[in-house]
Amino acid sequence: MRRVFALACLTILLPSSTIAQRFEVPASSGSRWFKGNTHSHTLNTDGDSPPDTVIRWYRSHGYNFLVISDHDTITDPASYRQYIDSGFMLVPGEEVTGRFQGSPVHLTAINLQRIVKPRTDATLLGTLQANVDAIRQAGGVPLINHPNYRWALNRETLGQTNGVALFELFNGHPHVHNLGGGTAPSLEAVWDALLSAGKRMYGVASDDSHFWKKYDQESPNPGRGWVYVRAAQLTPGAIAVALSTGQFYSSTGPELVDLIVTPTTIEVRIKQDRDFRYRTEFIGDNGRVLSQSTELISRHELAPGVTYVRARITDSGGRVAWTQPVFVAK
Repeated sequence: MRRVFALACLTILLPSSTIAQRFEVPASSGSRWFKGNTHSHTLNTDGDSPPDTVIRWYRSHGYNFLVISDHDTITDPASYRQYIDSGFMLVPGEEVTGRFQGSPVHLTAINLQRIVKPRTDATLLGTLQANVDAIRQAGGVPLINHPNYRWALNRETLGQTNGVALFELFNGHPHVHNLGGGTAPSLEAVWDALLSAGKRMYGVASDDSHFWKKYDQESPNPGRGWVYVRAAQLTPGAIAVALSTGQFYSSTGPELVDLIVTPTTIEVRIKQDRDFRYRTEFIGDNGRVLSQSTELISRHELAPGVTYVRARITDSGGRVAWTQPVFVAK
């Protein structure tokens, strides 16, 4: 009887520790998904076409919002109000083009109120931090661009920067090394390292588009990476808040019908595209694949031993979508 009693006590204690673990369920900012691009250039700096051409391309290809992020200048949305309606808008933006000892330190400032002059400091980290702070002071949301471009920003520098939660996980420019190389890790591996160390970061996919007159694999063309933002309304403020709080997913192709988070589960619902097939992988600490599925609706249940879970959806054409990490409550 004593042995039975001990085992009974044990079965009561073990489930209680499991039940105590919960996902931080994001406070949904709305039920609508808006497709957008956060990084594009025009003739105002180093693009090959005027803003009208750039705006018309994104508008005609089903995007709901666009950030024109020309270098160290702002393209005023009010100057292009003829393109703005209930289904499409421009979000004020600027690519703050900082440098440190010849290395690029570039950030997109989203929905800022005034032009930010690039800052330089005595260190690489100080330069990145100074530009993040300047964007915040101008009322904008900072987004760190293409960290592996010229191998400028490593995991340690990103991890020590404060006041920024967005970085480009995928950038459509062909020369920015999203997949890493040599001893340098991919940006997805960097993301998992940051998340595993307790740094809350959200991964953005963008075009970094420059060319509309020449299309080939070596040209930075539009339509290579984008975000779907969940927001209550299509306004610059609502989009900026949703991005800064991780209410979006990034993609180079796959589209979701919905993403549902409960205290104990994450459910991914994929929109079928023609005859493409899909693999959904749920990923946790240190990039470990926790579970996977080939169904259009995939569900992962929280288990002990993780601090976050995110999903990577790959289609049979090699295109990928990434959901933002869902964190386990402490």
